[in-house]
Amino acid sequence: MPISGNPLDDVVSLDKLLHAGLTLKPDEKAVVSLQQTWTFRELDEASDNLCAQYLDRGLKTGDRIASLMPNRGALLVHYIACFKAGLIAVPLNYRNTPIEIERALDASGARFMLFHAEREADILQATQSREMAGLLSFEWRGIGPYPTFEEWIERKGKAAAPANLPADTPVFMLFTSGSTGPAKGVTHSRESISYMFASCAAGFEMTVEDRVLPGSSLSHIGGILFSFSVLSLGGQAIVARAYGAEEIVPLMRVEKPTVLCMLPCALFNLLRDGHATREDFASLRLVRSGSDKVPIELETEFLDLTGIPIDEGYGCSEMGLATLNPPSARIVPGSAGRPVAGFDISIRDENGKEVSPGEPGVVWMRTKSRMLGYWNDPVATEKVFDGEWFDSGDIMHADEDGYLYFRGRKKQIIIHNSLNIFPQEVEDALLLHPSVAYAGVIGVHDLVHGENVRAYVVAKDGTSPSDIELIAFAQEQIGYKAPEEIRFLDEIPLNPTGKVDRVTLKRLAEEAHDHS
Repeated sequence: MPISGNPLDDVVSLDKLLHAGLTLKPDEKAVVSLQQTWTFRELDEASDNLCAQYLDRGLKTGDRIASLMPNRGALLVHYIACFKAGLIAVPLNYRNTPIEIERALDASGARFMLFHAEREADILQATQSREMAGLLSFEWRGIGPYPTFEEWIERKGKAAAPANLPADTPVFMLFTSGSTGPAKGVTHSRESISYMFASCAAGFEMTVEDRVLPGSSLSHIGGILFSFSVLSLGGQAIVARAYGAEEIVPLMRVEKPTVLCMLPCALFNLLRDGHATREDFASLRLVRSGSDKVPIELETEFLDLTGIPIDEGYGCSEMGLATLNPPSARIVPGSAGRPVAGFDISIRDENGKEVSPGEPGVVWMRTKSRMLGYWNDPVATEKVFDGEWFDSGDIMHADEDGYLYFRGRKKQIIIHNSLNIFPQEVEDALLLHPSVAYAGVIGVHDLVHGENVRAYVVAKDGTSPSDIELIAFAQEQIGYKAPEEIRFLDEIPLNPTGKVDRVTLKRLAEEAHDHS
């Protein structure tokens, strides 16, 4: 039998996204940062104006509008304007190169773009060979050839927002992280994104009193999801312009968030920077981390400093937040929790048969927050769906109480001597060593063993562990799963969502082989 979350009863439609805040506290803070604040009334008026300006420029329902923006509250205003106008928001990773921007524009067919002024040269390079309906700049200094976001949110337009848009109207195109291959355009409808926000709010047990600080990008699913979930209830979204201690600690001291969401690598950096104190975390009732396995060492260090357990969760761009340790119930260290409201989860073997508790299998999910599909890629879409069920490609096992434990991605399992080894388990073992700051593990081809386990390690400052020392240490922890090889790096590569970028590590291994 599938493991099921509670029924999802209260779903706020996109048409009424700001209704609770506008009704209960229109002039209280809705979106805040260290630099700027919008009340619910200001958020509604700014997005109304921006919506009308987009429509006045000839954009219409179904058109794609890209954004290349650092973390700013302006992104949330932009998304709400897109919701109102019936446009499809296409957020791009702010670190994208001109070539990557051009590819994303080609893949999405975006006709318009909101961009930060410091990326002007890259935008011009990426758009020089394509016809655009327009470019809108943000934080532009001085007089320039582009209209500015700041002007448009203050200027009333002529066009009226379309009414009664169908529930299946596309509203978001989110490019996957590319952790297992080329990025795909995950496309969500008005209905699926509304259910996604509602499932997240229920899983976090959010209320109108919550102040949520997503210490992650508003151009990726996590930051978008956590911000709009709390806004839909009339709570407050706190925007971090960066994810280091120099930004996060002042935000915690000034805005007193009740919920903090950060990627494991960012939490590690926050702890080890040395600026955060126990008192800085005193306002929090919940700290959620995920997107990749949360190492035991991080859980231990965080609990020691703050007295708060990390609540690990699991989700994906295609479905949203799928699991979380219930905040008011039992938080199990090392577990990604149970299915949140509106989700059914089935753990299956390679033949599609459900496995017993304790046995690893592929995670299949069923929920109304499921994506419409991958943009213009029916073949890839068909591969991941079986009726209402979605094949995540992730490996987990469940215990007798329905708590789930992340093991890795199906495509990243290392097969050594016909035995399955999960990279995250090896990484966790290495991170327990006092000299290891970061670790990433991949399989490298071997004629005798199939694949050998290779670990890429970043040593902590002032330490110089040897490969023999680390291999022996890992063997004590996990036996035959320990790496055969260690390679030292100055920095571990991360993908746009903060996960260890094993695609890049594979490429490093291949390049080293080519030059050997």
